Amino acid sequence: QVQLVESGGGLVQDGGSLRLSCTASESIFTFDAMAWYRQAPGKQRELVAIITGGGTLNYADSVKGRFTITRDFAKNTVYLQMNSLKPEDTAVYYCAADFRQRYWGKGTLVTVSL
Repeated sequence: QVQLVESGGGLVQDGGSLRLSCTASESIFTFDAMAWYRQAPGKQRELVAIITGGGTLNYADSVKGRFTITRDFAKNTVYLQMNSLKPEDTAVYYCAADFRQRYWGKGTLVTVSL
């Protein structure tokens, strides 16, 4: 069982930045992909950014140019750098990993105030 622990959420003002971290309980080198999802109140969970095992990146249109997903194999960690945050980015952000099956973290809350 892979465990994923997110951190870095919090309250930030409109236009601010945050960096989320997701640390896995084992090496991420062989993971097929790692991703960040988010779920705003009353909405479905949506994909924000994904990085495949081969390093291919994809982003939701709503975050392109503002968010960046990266990974550090040595730390078994994937990051989501979020810049130019907007109130509509407010959500619980979840880390996901694909390794034989899909694993989820418990989420971290990001709140962007006006």
